[in-house]
Amino acid sequence: MKTLSQDLIELQQKVRNFIQQVVIPYEQDPRQDSHGPSAELRAELIEKAREHGLLTPHASVEMGGQAWTHVQKAVAFEEAGYSPLGPIAMNIHAPDEGNIHLLDIVASEAQKQRWLKPMVEGKIRSCFAMTEPAGAGSDPSMLLTTATLDGDDYVINGRKWLITGADGASVAIIMAKMEDGSASMFLTDTDAEGFILEKNMNAMDSCFAGGHGILRFENLRIPKENVLGEIGKGFKYAQVRLAPARLTHCMRWLGQARRAHDIATQYARERQSFGQRLGDHQGVGFMLADNEMELLSTRLAVHYCAQVLDLNDKGNYESSLVKVISSENIWKIIDRSLQILGGQAITDENLVCKIFKDARGFRIYDGANEVHRMSISKKLLNGKV
Repeated sequence: MKTLSQDLIELQQKVRNFIQQVVIPYEQDPRQDSHGPSAELRAELIEKAREHGLLTPHASVEMGGQAWTHVQKAVAFEEAGYSPLGPIAMNIHAPDEGNIHLLDIVASEAQKQRWLKPMVEGKIRSCFAMTEPAGAGSDPSMLLTTATLDGDDYVINGRKWLITGADGASVAIIMAKMEDGSASMFLTDTDAEGFILEKNMNAMDSCFAGGHGILRFENLRIPKENVLGEIGKGFKYAQVRLAPARLTHCMRWLGQARRAHDIATQYARERQSFGQRLGDHQGVGFMLADNEMELLSTRLAVHYCAQVLDLNDKGNYESSLVKVISSENIWKIIDRSLQILGGQAITDENLVCKIFKDARGFRIYDGANEVHRMSISKKLLNGKV
């Protein structure tokens, strides 16, 4: 892979400065709990990103973004991820980042003006309601939520869970099964009658605005004009959203892993143990070396997949490969960093404790790694690679 161009170096430095000088000082802000940053804190950070020209940069120019390429995102999103609050500030966190990408491609002009534009402006949040208790997540074909045509409306009934950002979202994209067994996506305001947030789940992570909720739809009526794209193409649109969104997770978590590694490295330089620096003990030094190598290999994989997506806007196979590589390397880096830091890192006194808890789910969401391995092996065996 070629070294970064001057434009990318300048972009990297711009985002790095913003995170270091503006966002990191907010990390101890009390307006955060187990379900993520508060709406007030999010709004304040959004304004900071707007002032620095870094708000929702991946969105189309028509909608108010900067239409960043995947390679630009690979460079900048890693820098944003260096702080848990960075992606929140720049409005590039899940699920809004993926939802903005999907609506930019699929939504009608009326839908864009009603929902996408205020999302890009950071005025509202969204959620993506696909995962269900019975198993529709890694396997969307197991959908039980139904959509039935009734006059000029579709009537939605069903239950979703682990819906990131549901609490506080203004708009939801709902995946539902049609009477012929196909799937469709529907847009709805979350204050519509029949849209019910049962509760927020107490999850391991605390980095997503709004946490993870359980939703119930009871005869939720959605007008025909709020169908997202075409009826019956829900599974296709899911791939439009998931392949690039899977990769942007890798970018952001790479930044978090680098932060954990930097904290551990600094500690290993300063802490004295048995008459020498902690890092001079071979066991610790080797862990730091392994971290450094896996940061590099993960970054190379992410940038390779970004280039593939920029060339042909597909890359489902490559994003599966990179999702597994990234999530497993990132986990090892963070785990080693925690081990080096010792007892302090199993408490909230150290940021690595939060990063550790936040990152574990990445091997599960956006397709469990085992499901990606199944998909990769199937393509190999069928000669489709």
